[in-house]
Amino acid sequence: MTWHIEWYRKAAKNLESLPKEIRDRVVKYIDKVQQAPFNFLEHFELKGYYKIRVGDYRAIASVDFQNKIISIIIFDHRKRIYKRL
Repeated sequence: MTWHIEWYRKAAKNLESLPKEIRDRVVKYIDKVQQAPFNFLEHFELKGYYKIRVGDYRAIASVDFQNKIISIIIFDHRKRIYKRL
């Protein structure tokens, strides 16, 4: 069974603002994460959060193990994402 990916509104808005070629690459990568999440998720410093690295972009996500849901909370360029926490 695959995992379900949920995007918070602001994270989805940041993704939509990217150029089409970058956005397509990110979506393709997130599809891979959905199939085998723990090959791509890295434990993040903040308790209970994980990060996903896609080129110069990062996603901060929470994981619901019981319901198999990965919620992407923040998505942005690596320069800005850690300032937004």
